[in-house]
Amino acid sequence: MKIPDLGELLARAQQVQQRLAEVQRDLARRTAEASAGAGLVTAVASGDLRIREIRIDPELLARQDREMIEDLVVSATNAALDAARRLAEEELKRVTGGLPLPPGMLGTP
Repeated sequence: MKIPDLGELLARAQQVQQRLAEVQRDLARRTAEASAGAGLVTAVASGDLRIREIRIDPELLARQDREMIEDLVVSATNAALDAARRLAEEELKRVTGGLPLPPGMLGTP
């Protein structure tokens, strides 16, 4: 069995680290969108798991049902964050070749 060259392993690790940093920058520019209440509330999250936008249909606001608005905002926001998390996980798996990532990478559990 051949002993791996430590210098080569370190060079590969550095390449992967640089590629991961590029992916993280790219993910910060990409977005995932989700809606709740048949599209009455829409949330947009970035690939770095930040909420970028919340859109509420004026018809919903006219109803003045605060509890419903709050519930729909929470639902749309959670769905958008889940979609952004999946986007980030897919990109990171692609870069790492499916190698397991440390817990908490890009906010993923």
